[in-house]
Amino acid sequence: MTRTEPNRWAVWLVVIAWAGLVLVLSALGVFAMDPKKPPLPLLAAVVVPPVLFLVAHALSSKVRAVALSLDLRLLTAMQAWRVIGGMFLVLMWLGLLPGTFAWPAGVGDLIVGAYAPFVAVAVARQTPGWRRQVVLLNVLGLLDFVGAIGGGVMSGSSPIGIFRGDVTADIMQQLPLSIIPTFGVPFWIVLHIISLMKVRGKE
Repeated sequence: MTRTEPNRWAVWLVVIAWAGLVLVLSALGVFAMDPKKPPLPLLAAVVVPPVLFLVAHALSSKVRAVALSLDLRLLTAMQAWRVIGGMFLVLMWLGLLPGTFAWPAGVGDLIVGAYAPFVAVAVARQTPGWRRQVVLLNVLGLLDFVGAIGGGVMSGSSPIGIFRGDVTADIMQQLPLSIIPTFGVPFWIVLHIISLMKVRGKE
């Protein structure tokens, strides 16, 4: 067993506890905001975990060691799960989500999720230009989140929902969909950050 192996178990325990906390808070309606108030709890759930990771990475050699010990092939392949974002387009078709959120979020997730297996193979085979492909995948993934978060916030019924119409993105604040912005998005953002750090470290 390597030195980082016990620490990896600690990381997974943190991830499980994080997911459990988000699930409890979602069940309590913490992320279902009053339309008269900006969706600050939801935004905090997205932003705070990646920021905490960056702080921990900067301050802790153990966190850096565990993060950089993760297999880049696995980190890349995990982005393939993003294809589940295609359900946003289905929900839009059913009249449950606005196009201003569903199109950027759904199409962006489908592109990233479909591209990820090809990049994972390139990493595994060390094909020429594989580093550029990893960087492109992760930059696209982060830009997808920017568009999805922005579209969701501006399509909601809060005071900053300037694009809201008859259908809003408010169902993203309630279970089961609230798990996506409050856990899935920040989790994948952390994976993007680690992947970019690993590519930089291999240069």
